[in-house]
Amino acid sequence: MGEPLYWDPMPHLADARPPDGTFQGRWHERNWRNVPGPFYGASTDNCWVGRLHAPRHVLYGDDDDYEQEFLYRQPRNPAELYAVVTAADEDPMAGWACDGDAHWTPSLVREWWRDRGRLREWAGRKHREWHDAEHAARREAATGLADYLAYLDGELRDHLRAYMFFLDHRVSPAHPDRLPPL
Repeated sequence: MGEPLYWDPMPHLADARPPDGTFQGRWHERNWRNVPGPFYGASTDNCWVGRLHAPRHVLYGDDDDYEQEFLYRQPRNPAELYAVVTAADEDPMAGWACDGDAHWTPSLVREWWRDRGRLREWAGRKHREWHDAEHAARREAATGLADYLAYLDGELRDHLRAYMFFLDHRVSPAHPDRLPPL
């Protein structure tokens, strides 16, 4: 039957063993660049360690050059969940959160998706800035920005539609289920 269209990481969170206090971020402080889902970066530090543990999930960016961490891809299996939890645990500000399912609604996901042009413009500009940067960490982060842009233009649409189904029904959609439109 294959992978589920949406993998709910929350029942598996205890298996990833997040230390107490790892997830203290607040919804109203979240970085707008976070992809909708249960995990998000809010008031994180700017120490640039998240990509060391979850390079296919964590990026850096803020509106005031503070470059906080945010999540650009939600975990889709236990190994990815463990990587995201490890990255979040490295944040000395404990600014990550895992309560996104309590806040996201299909209409908010659609609103986020409608604003993707802003995200694409930001990521493209930041990629150009970091691609040839003097610092190796910025050059490495530029590869993550390229990955985010490819994800934004590729499979993210279907992942968000499956996530919206999950938000409405609290189960992963099966292949014959109709996914909601974005």
